Amino acid sequence: MAYTATRLTSNKMKFSFDVPAETFEAATQAAYLKNRGRINVPGFRKGKAPRRLIENMYGANVFFDDAFEAIFPDIYQEAVDCEGIVPVSRPEISIDQMEAGQELKFSAEVFVRPEVTLGEYKGIKATKYMPEVSDEQINQRIEQDVRKATIQQEVTDRAVQPGDTVDMDYLGSVDGVPFDGGKDEHASLTIGSNRFIPGFEEQLVGMNIGEEKDITVTFPEQYHAENLAGKEAVFHVKLHGITQDLRPEMDDEFAADVSEFTTFAEYRDSIVKELSECRDKEADNRLEDNLIQQAVDAADMDIPDVMIDDEVNRMLRSLQNRLMYSGMTLDDFIKSSGMDASQMVEMYRPGAQQSVKRALVMEAIRKAENLEATEEDVDSEIAEYAKSIGSDPETFANNVSHDQWHVFEDQAAMRKVVNLLRDSAEVTVHEGDEPTLAVDSMVESIDAAAAIADEEPQDEQQEAAQAPETEATDASEAEAAEKPTAKKPAKPRAPQKEEPAQ
Repeated sequence: MAYTATRLTSNKMKFSFDVPAETFEAATQAAYLKNRGRINVPGFRKGKAPRRLIENMYGANVFFDDAFEAIFPDIYQEAVDCEGIVPVSRPEISIDQMEAGQELKFSAEVFVRPEVTLGEYKGIKATKYMPEVSDEQINQRIEQDVRKATIQQEVTDRAVQPGDTVDMDYLGSVDGVPFDGGKDEHASLTIGSNRFIPGFEEQLVGMNIGEEKDITVTFPEQYHAENLAGKEAVFHVKLHGITQDLRPEMDDEFAADVSEFTTFAEYRDSIVKELSECRDKEADNRLEDNLIQQAVDAADMDIPDVMIDDEVNRMLRSLQNRLMYSGMTLDDFIKSSGMDASQMVEMYRPGAQQSVKRALVMEAIRKAENLEATEEDVDSEIAEYAKSIGSDPETFANNVSHDQWHVFEDQAAMRKVVNLLRDSAEVTVHEGDEPTLAVDSMVESIDAAAAIADEEPQDEQQEAAQAPETEATDASEAEAAEKPTAKKPAKPRAPQKEEPAQ
């Protein structure tokens, strides 16, 4: 079948097709045979009415849509393959001629992966920053093991102190009237965690088991439960129990309990080594990101909006999936952020554009350098991934599907691109911290807030009395479009408990 291809812009193609009349007639006859059993014609049993009679009753074009739908996918895909392009949207179809006994003529316009003009990507100058492992970092890492070894002990002979965890009932009211979400029984709260309204936890200090007390607090002026914002509330509290943390001494016995070492000095040295290895890996990652970003900045391309839209949607789906684990919906999260959906989308667009551009440049370098992943490269990539998730590499590899294997193949090829950039770069090593960049990234804040929501699920009753939350993405290629249907021109793809506060 004849076609002509015209590049309308650097990222958009137009295909014009001429389908012979006999081919279109054969497809129309096949559509008749396929559908005749579903068409009612008076005087004929289903499936027995002649085609001409059905066309007279319902119109000469009654089978044209199905005929077109049968013809289009194969000839469109053949043209795409011949031109060597990668569509990134569904084609917009325009019918120029569709008549019985005539050639079928139509065109399809589609956005394609844009051509990339690479700049300098070899010999890039960059600095690798190697900050010192500080005593603060060492102590923070040791504190993680201390917390794991800490046990809770019930307290019966004294009053509440800062740092204790209490078991209590509470009932909150405003002007003597209880409010929704202001009640809980046997609630657990650590004094000093700042989970409740300011002033609440401090007033628990000094209470004894079995004691009841009224605690007066004021909700913040900026509060998500508008009926409580700025109002004074009284919480009647009854204390049931007190527990305290028993922290281990940081000595040889502690080291033997939490590690394979018999002395605290050896254990501490292992922590320094662990943090140094993490520092080195982070330094390598930052260097590679810097090299990739410089290669991206040096390249030129015209990215179609549909690719950015697809990436924004992917990023929002990822956010939505993380929120699901905390019992929140994306709509709820958008509302709590003070934005509407369109503002959220626009906030994500710069990051999405950068992700798409990064993926396009990496792929362009791979092609320019003819870098292909060998089977050994892919096996190594699979093994590394299996180790990272704690799986046996051989067992994991045996369960990798065909599609998954090709994903690992792409990753192995991209690793070769990164190695090329790094091996050819002029790298200066700096012993010290990287200069801090004052970049205000709301996307990072939103993602961080979502991560916090993942770690600290809330239930529905807790939400009304919580204090306002403090505001707290890897590139993926835009997906190629699916084969369109041909009925009409296709469009591009474009319950919880309440706490007094948190």
